[in-house]
Parts: sequence; structure tokens; C-alpha cells
Amino acid sequence: GAGDLAVGLSASGRTPYVAGALRGARQAGAATVLVSSNPDAPLTRDADVHVCVDTGAEVIAGSTRMKAGTAQKLVLNAFSTAVMVRMGRTYSNLMVGVNATNAKLRGRAVAILAEASGMDEDACAAALTSAEGDTRVALVSLLAGVGTTRAAAELAACEGRVRSALQRLGGESGGGA
Repeated sequence: GAGDLAVGLSASGRTPYVAGALRGARQAGAATVLVSSNPDAPLTRDADVHVCVDTGAEVIAGSTRMKAGTAQKLVLNAFSTAVMVRMGRTYSNLMVGVNATNAKLRGRAVAILAEASGMDEDACAAALTSAEGDTRVALVSLLAGVGTTRAAAELAACEGRVRSALQRLGGESGGGA
């Protein structure tokens, strides 16, 4: 609907199901983007924006998973990174929009907290536990020197953006989004 974005992927720029998805999204009021490897893609008429990565002919004809697929993956990686920054899921160059729901993510979150705060892993692990696994809450708590309840409230008031919450608390603001 309105306020949404539909991204269609079609190396050739003429895939029928992508055309249907873009048309349906546009009819629902969403903005549309086509990512293709064809500068003359017929589906551009169904997209508000055409992101074209002209990779030329494939080494093996008919195998778009090679150059075109790789190019589209790079475009999507850049797009998703930009979205994560814009949504406040990062702090400096660290992904802090991580909820530690298992041992692997908990280890990653503790390492992120230690790097971002300069504190030892034990203090970071304790903050993460107090924050019920929410890395952003733990980070704001560590950097601003406030409890996790206060950190969570400030984050909620700032739409989850660590830097904004820290500024409101008068804490460190040198990180990223």
C-alpha cells in the first residue's frame, strides 16, 4: 500500500511474474523499483525507479546467475545496508539491531557491545541480560550509565535510534545512526 516499496528483480527486465508484482504494488499505492541488467528493460514502464547494472552478455548464454545475478546481489546488499542505517539498526559501523535470541547471537551481541562501549565482556554480557537480549537497550545503558528500563524508554521515544537516545540522555554521541 501507500508508504511501501516493492522491488522487482529481473536480469532481463521482462520477467512476467515481476511485471505482475510491480503492477499489483503500484495499483495498491506502493512505490516501485526494478533492478535489472538490461538498459532497455520493458518493465521500466511498471517501475518508478529503474536500477540498471548493465553487465553485458553472460559468458554462458541463458545463465543469468553469473554476472547479472551477482550484480543484482551487490545492489541488494547496498540497499539493505542503507535501510539498516536509515532505520537506526546501526551504531558507527556496528550492527546493533540484533536481538540475542540464541548463543551465537548472544556472543555476537556481547562482542559488538564490547567494541562499541570499550567495556569488558562480563559487563557487556550483564547489560545484555538486563536488557533481555536487546543489543540497542544494552548499548544505551552502557554508554549513558543508566538502567535498562530508562534506556528502553529513551530508545522508544527515539524510534530505536541509539545516537538519538544517547543525545537525549546527555551521553556519548560519536557513533553512527
